Amino acid sequence: MVDGVKIEIGVELLMANNDAAMNNQIFIENEDKANQYAAKCLIIIAAIVGIVWILNSINFFIISKILMNIAMPISIVLFLLPSLLIKAIGGQKWYLKYLIMACTILGITILSTMMTLHTVLAWICPILISCHYYSKKFTGWTLAGSVVFMTIAIFTGLYIGLWDSNMMLVMDGVQERVITGSILTRTLKFYYLPRVFTLVALSPICFTLVNRTRELLNKQKKDSEEKQRISAELNVATEIQISMLPSIFPAFTDIAEIDIFATMQPAKEVGGDFYDFFSIDNDHLAVVIADVSGKGVPAALFMVVAKTLIKNHTQAGLTPVEVFTLVNTQLCENNDVGMFVTAWMGVLEISTRNFICVNAGHNPPLLKKAAGCFEYLKLASGFVLGGMEDIKYQQVEMQLTNGDELYLYTDGVTEATNTNNGLYGEERLLSVLNSNTKLNPNELLSTIKKDIDSFVNGAPQFDDITMVAFKINEA
Repeated sequence: MVDGVKIEIGVELLMANNDAAMNNQIFIENEDKANQYAAKCLIIIAAIVGIVWILNSINFFIISKILMNIAMPISIVLFLLPSLLIKAIGGQKWYLKYLIMACTILGITILSTMMTLHTVLAWICPILISCHYYSKKFTGWTLAGSVVFMTIAIFTGLYIGLWDSNMMLVMDGVQERVITGSILTRTLKFYYLPRVFTLVALSPICFTLVNRTRELLNKQKKDSEEKQRISAELNVATEIQISMLPSIFPAFTDIAEIDIFATMQPAKEVGGDFYDFFSIDNDHLAVVIADVSGKGVPAALFMVVAKTLIKNHTQAGLTPVEVFTLVNTQLCENNDVGMFVTAWMGVLEISTRNFICVNAGHNPPLLKKAAGCFEYLKLASGFVLGGMEDIKYQQVEMQLTNGDELYLYTDGVTEATNTNNGLYGEERLLSVLNSNTKLNPNELLSTIKKDIDSFVNGAPQFDDITMVAFKINEA
């Protein structure tokens, strides 16, 4: 119970650390990208303004060159300034977006003051750019700032901007501008309010875009946090699964007659394969290898149940056939998901070298006699565990001698697939084993794994790869 509490606390702490690291990370990264996007947009606007300036200087347009020479360079500098700020300030600074938007609005204000009639659409740019920050608050402030500075630009433009005969009521022969109450009223009605209404009318579209995109980012953030949580739990589950399997080698240092090694490489974070070896009493040793149908967490949970049942019943003194019969019955109970286990178990009587084994639909092991080669043990195989009730299993008894070696494996070995969809196969496995008969169990498993890796040549692993090898030594 204490270990369970420790594991749970460990998961919670790991999740908390991950959440802190991921807190608003998606929005921060998006803001940095939005800054760069805004700077690029303003470079394009600056280029357009520069082109207009050049065309006007060669009389392509008829705008006053004096106004152009004042407005254009100042606006271009303001539009290019955000790119310089990003390079100079660097990093993800919260205030950088406000500086960028200030440059945008001020640049358009300069243009609008000098050429009010020609910059009507330019006021749409700030609010459109602000949408890429996916913040209603920032877009709202941008809209308010645009309205304020557009007001300043329009009414200031009455005094210093481009002349407009429709707006400026000037008497014939009078060269200076005369600003009357009537002109201010007409400006308010026919220039200022229509533009304000246009911006306000566009704002719902912008706010909707901001809301919908932010919701997607929030969902992405939650999905990322959930993925981090699941990953943390899977890491703990992996550690738990590894801790359940014998992992200290050489094993049974007090039993000189046995040399045994095992490896397991799951296809996912947690796997359905398992192996086990344990002492039943002072003179009996059990060896188990099994493969649960499916992969991932469901297979791992089913594996825990099957492994526990097999070990408990074996240590209770039951024979291998009795163990598999009872385990099959228990796994069939309430097995609504239809999972099953292929398993092979052998019990060695150390003093006599008598070996009793039983197979429940598992791959046939390979046996090498002391002076011979590896050969597949074509023994009677019963039905899988958990697949059907009332199955009768058969156990086989054989006599082992000093120097005999047994190799057990799951179908992840023989069904390993290369990039051409070719299978590793039983023949290649047999050939590799017989090419390395002088190796000890540990070296043998390492050699086979290297050969599998060479065969698959980087192709994805679709099944767990589990192997066990043990050898009978002289006492």
